[in-house]
Amino acid sequence: MIITTSDRVEGKEIIKTMGLVKGSTIRARHLGRDIQAGLKSLVGGEISTYTRMMSEAREEAVQRMVEDTEKKGANAIISMRFATSMIMANAAEVLAYDTGVVLK
Repeated sequence: MIITTSDRVEGKEIIKTMGLVKGSTIRARHLGRDIQAGLKSLVGGEISTYTRMMSEAREEAVQRMVEDTEKKGANAIISMRFATSMIMANAAEVLAYDTGVVLK
């Protein structure tokens, strides 16, 4: 599956636009991670447990987006974007969205 943030794929022709495709996941913070993050905030620096959690969430959202793209009959993804939103005090959604297309 070709995935790009641009609106075209060099050397390929878009023969059909299948429309919006998306994938999302909602992740909740973990008490143990919050304690580690609180301690880390005292000394500064990257909070690696949150970095890993968000990276995993993005990967899962992309995988779900690819599955949605395949269901709609597209073979490529253009104009790919991420969005995040807070669902509640301890949970956030990661959304991957774009346009599914058929390339020649």
